[in-house]
Amino acid sequence: MSRLVVVGSQWGDEGKGKITDYLACKADVVVRYQGGNNAGHTIAFDGKKFALQSIPSGIFNPHITNVIANGVVFNPKAFLEELHGLEERGINDYKLKISDRASLIMPYHIMLDGAMENLKGDHKIGTTKKGIGPCYTDKAARIGLRVGDLLCPEFFHERLSEALVIKNMELKMYGLPELKLDDVYNEYMGYAKQISKYICDTSEYLNEAIKEDKQILFEGAQGVMLCIEHGTFPYVTSSSPCAASVPLNTGIAPKYIDNVLGICKAYTTRVGAGPFPTEIEGELGNIIRERGHEYGTVTKRPRRIGYLDGVALRHAVKVSGINNWSLMLFDVLTGIEELKICTGYMLDGKRIDYMPGTLSIFERCQPIYDTLPGWTEDITNVHSFDELPQNAKNYIRKIEEVTGVDVAMFSVGPDRLQTIVIKEVF
Repeated sequence: MSRLVVVGSQWGDEGKGKITDYLACKADVVVRYQGGNNAGHTIAFDGKKFALQSIPSGIFNPHITNVIANGVVFNPKAFLEELHGLEERGINDYKLKISDRASLIMPYHIMLDGAMENLKGDHKIGTTKKGIGPCYTDKAARIGLRVGDLLCPEFFHERLSEALVIKNMELKMYGLPELKLDDVYNEYMGYAKQISKYICDTSEYLNEAIKEDKQILFEGAQGVMLCIEHGTFPYVTSSSPCAASVPLNTGIAPKYIDNVLGICKAYTTRVGAGPFPTEIEGELGNIIRERGHEYGTVTKRPRRIGYLDGVALRHAVKVSGINNWSLMLFDVLTGIEELKICTGYMLDGKRIDYMPGTLSIFERCQPIYDTLPGWTEDITNVHSFDELPQNAKNYIRKIEEVTGVDVAMFSVGPDRLQTIVIKEVF
C-alpha cells in the first residue's frame, strides 16, 4: 500500500480538494498536515458543493479516518461550526482524529492578525486575518497552547494565564481591549467538552496505520509558492505546504512517503499582494476569472490571473519532490486563441531558468513565453487523453517538457467523473 502527498504547486487554490476527494475513495486515512482554517477546499459530493477549511477531504466517506495532524493550527470554534454545518447537511457518519500536539488558535491571535495587517498600510501581505501567523509565532516562541492542553483544565488555565500577560500587553499596544482570563478559559473549556473525543496522539495512530499497511493520503493547504521557506517571501503563508514538511508535521519518518502529486492549474492564480510575473491584465484575465470562478473560498476575493508559469512549477518540483502532475481546470482554456507558457525569466537583460529567492530581484523578472495555439472543441466530455484535440494534447506535452514531470491526470470540469487519469498514482 502507498502513502501519497497531494501538494499545491502554485500560489494555492489549485484544486487540491477535488483531487484529494477523488483519490480518497482509495484511502484508508486522509491527513491534513499544515495550515489552518485560512485555506478552503471546494468539494462536490452527492450533487452538492461543500467548502472545507479545517476538516480533511475524506470526511464524506464513513470508512476513512480523517486526521488533523500536529502541524496544523487549530481553531476549535471554526472547526465546530464547520462540523455542525456538515452534520446539518446530512454528513453524520465520519471518523475524526485531532492531534494533541496541534497548536490552538486563540482569540488574541485573530485580533492581533488583523491589527498587524492594518498597520502595514500599502505593504499588506493579504492575510485572511484568521490568526494563523500569530499562532505559528507563539508556537515558535514556545508560549502557544496546544489542543492536548484542553484535556488538562488546571494546566490549561495556568498556561493561558501566562500567555495573557504577554498577549494583553500586545493588544494594548495596538489599542485593542484586553481579554479576561475567565472569559477565554470558559469559552475553551466549552470547546473541550465537544472535541475531547477526537483528541489523541495522531503520530502514534499514523505509525500504527503504516505498520498495518494502510493507504494514507496527505493533503496540504495553500501551495509551494506560498511556503514560508521556499515561497515569495514575505508574501507567503506561515507554514510549509511542501511535501518535505509532512514527516515533521505528522510525526512519521521521511522514508514512509512514496509519491508526491503536484496539483497545478492549467493557468496561474494568486490571491493578495506579491510578485506575479505572468499576470494577465484586461479582458482575457477577466474571462478566465469568470470561467474558472476564481474567487477565494474563504475570503471571496477575486484572484489574480496569469499564464502558466513553468519556472514556478520547476521550483515546486525541486523543493517538494513532485513526481507527477494533476492538471486542473483545463477546460477553462477552451476557446482562447493563443496560449502562453512561461519557460524562463529575463533578469537585467539575461535569461535565468530559476526563481530568485530575494523579493527585490524577483520583482524585476520578466517572463519569457512559448506561445501555443489554443483549441475550440468542447473537452468537458472527454474520457481519455486520446480524445483531446491535438492542440490540447500539445499543451499538456509542453508542460511535461518544461517541467520534466509527467501529467498523470487532468480535470475537465468540477464533477469527479470529469477527472481523466492517464496513469495511476495511488
